[in-house]
Amino acid sequence: MAEDRSILIITPCRNEVSFVGETIRSVAEQTLQPTCWIIVDDGSTDASREQIQKVGGHLDYLELLQRERAGGRVLGSAVIDTFYFGLDQVDLSQFSYICKLDADISLPPAYFQTLVERMEADPRLGTCSGKAYYRTSAGYRVSEKVGDEMSLGAVKFYRRQCFEQIGGFVPKVMWDGIDCHRCRMLGWRACSWPDSALQIQHMRAMGSSDRGFLRGRQRHGEGQYFMGTGLFYMLMSVLYRITWPPVLWGSFATFRGYLSALVRQKKRYPDVEFRRFVRRYQRRCLFQGKNLATIRLDESQGRIWTNDRASQLSQRDILL
Repeated sequence: MAEDRSILIITPCRNEVSFVGETIRSVAEQTLQPTCWIIVDDGSTDASREQIQKVGGHLDYLELLQRERAGGRVLGSAVIDTFYFGLDQVDLSQFSYICKLDADISLPPAYFQTLVERMEADPRLGTCSGKAYYRTSAGYRVSEKVGDEMSLGAVKFYRRQCFEQIGGFVPKVMWDGIDCHRCRMLGWRACSWPDSALQIQHMRAMGSSDRGFLRGRQRHGEGQYFMGTGLFYMLMSVLYRITWPPVLWGSFATFRGYLSALVRQKKRYPDVEFRRFVRRYQRRCLFQGKNLATIRLDESQGRIWTNDRASQLSQRDILL
């Protein structure tokens, strides 16, 4: 019997007129086409809607939805709220895979087909992605350095059963790290690969959409505190990344964001056992190296894995 390869894509979009056309073209050229693609325009003030209709109007699986709201760009909780606005319009049980795709991404032609084939070969693979790259103003190609143990937030690709078990996405900054840790906590595997068939072009560098890189790095530090990252691990992480662009200042901004949240004792992700799980994993990474720690954790968590356990609570409910 042939595998069910039905794919649901949901794309939050706000003021992406310069990029969304290329995103649509790259999806239209996929060797494995999506079953349904919902683009949610989140109150764009530019010509994003017109561009979507112009470039994607011929795609019978593409639906453009309108969500009116005030405010700036879709970041953190807002982007996930917009994602769920689209998800609430469909019956998720009718799809085998779900992808949260940003509107400033260009995918290689065999992207979805490659990911689906790898998921079919590994039943414990819950979420995966390729690696993202962006071009500097001087034309240099720069990796966004997503760890092999994470799937990329801009192109989150999920097996439906895994997405349901983890309770979906938490509507907070660092949602795209929390989900991968919850996958491992339940025995699923999360990963990304640098293969040429999976190399993604990010038309705007990750973390630069809201007042530039430094604000993005500070927001990342705040998100790490919310997720439950320990202080020593955070210090080691920023020292390791000190040569990543923007050199020195990026790491400084990240640590400043973390310390600011720590000093103010901001709220953390409310699942205490999850935070303990994250810190245990991070300690293993410090002493064993991230690759070996992830391999050993995946092996041990395999004992509790099942692909038919229903989720008890959505991430939106957890925060209430």
